[in-house]
Amino acid sequence: MSSNSKVSRSKQQHLKKYVKQCDSYCFFNLLTSPELLDTVEDLLPEHRERLFPPTETLSMFLAQALDQDRSCQKVVNDAAVKRLVGGLSSCSAHTGGYCRARQRLPLTMVSSLTRHTGQLIDSQVPDQWRWQGRPVRLIDGTTVSMPDTLENQTAYPQQASQKPGLGFPICRLVGVICLSSGALLDAAMGQYQGKGASEINLLRSMLDTFNSGDLVLGDALFGTYFFLASLLEKGVDAVFEQMGPRKRITDFRKGKRLGSKDHLLELRKPKIKPGWMTKEQYDSAPKSLTIRELKTGGKVLITTLVSVKEASKKRLKALYKDRWHVEVDLRNIKTTLGMGILSCKTPQMCEKEIWIYFLAHNLVRLLMAQAAMLGNLLPRQISFKHTVQLWLAWSQKTTALDIENAEEDLFILIAQVRVGNRPGRIEPRAMKRRPKPFPWLKKPREEARAEVREKGHQKIRAA
Repeated sequence: MSSNSKVSRSKQQHLKKYVKQCDSYCFFNLLTSPELLDTVEDLLPEHRERLFPPTETLSMFLAQALDQDRSCQKVVNDAAVKRLVGGLSSCSAHTGGYCRARQRLPLTMVSSLTRHTGQLIDSQVPDQWRWQGRPVRLIDGTTVSMPDTLENQTAYPQQASQKPGLGFPICRLVGVICLSSGALLDAAMGQYQGKGASEINLLRSMLDTFNSGDLVLGDALFGTYFFLASLLEKGVDAVFEQMGPRKRITDFRKGKRLGSKDHLLELRKPKIKPGWMTKEQYDSAPKSLTIRELKTGGKVLITTLVSVKEASKKRLKALYKDRWHVEVDLRNIKTTLGMGILSCKTPQMCEKEIWIYFLAHNLVRLLMAQAAMLGNLLPRQISFKHTVQLWLAWSQKTTALDIENAEEDLFILIAQVRVGNRPGRIEPRAMKRRPKPFPWLKKPREEARAEVREKGHQKIRAA
């Protein structure tokens, strides 16, 4: 037997031994727990018996988000085949009925279920997964593109620098993610530009997501005076990168010295009231804040953790490195699951599609958390894409026979492949493989079609 086979067999034996010593399904059973089922039942709209009831529609919508082929035709074909295999009467392969069922599915049902699953996962996280026993909330923003329809353009206009007919509607998203489990706890969406469209404004709408004792971790964009004041009022601490020199000047000679390039700093309330605040909110805000400012790992950080004993520079440096996980999480949702470019034609359906991707993300994180518990690992050590691939293969192949052992084997497979530890890895943001040499579309598609009818297609230059 080869050394690799011995190592693999040893891992499996360790995992199976660990299964016997813990509650094997404390995470996975959340999917069918009475609490979650009651939540789904409460969120279900009134409906009559149809081919695609709300629960069936939701599961098919989730299957679309997890599948590489995300077309409605693919998921309807799968449902038709399953009916035949299950001995049920055949149904039409046309997508109209399923598309109408997706439209009937309440947005509040999908968004509430996403938040609920995120909170359920977070509530099961053991203390050893947390930072010094404290829950850490990662915050960051991103954008997604929508089909270029009039309705989408009206609700989520394209960038102002693009000419009409040449751009795509763009939606700004901000998410709150649990560092320990990777579960998405809440999200907000809005226009890419315009009044109130910034990431910090979207984040303010989710302040209720944070609880006393939480620790918020984000980049320099979120380290504003009034956001820090709002967090402190709720008993929430924060660690952000310092804003650039144009926003705030760092001078370690001032304030109370705590160590080398580490001091306490008093921030004064801005004299000019921001446009988004009411006068009552501005007047009730504290006149000053005492924060800690330190330089570590080549970055200047600001934090409300003022005790050097409880939060040393070394610990804060390691913690801020973990902020990068939110970038990877958003990439997994946008690239691995495919949310980066949406497919629905109306803003209402696009918003529903976004929440479906978030829910699919949380269900995958549920599997990863359970596999991590069985393997005595951290969820961040397990590959997200690997878990998605295994879940798709498992859900298509397994039957009701011996389902309990199948679940155990699934978790073992998920825990076997770990994410490589490559500290300091740097890759250029550039493509080596050239795209096909088609010219850019620089005019509305209707005009381009008319030109093709009149003059024919342009000649394509050789690559």
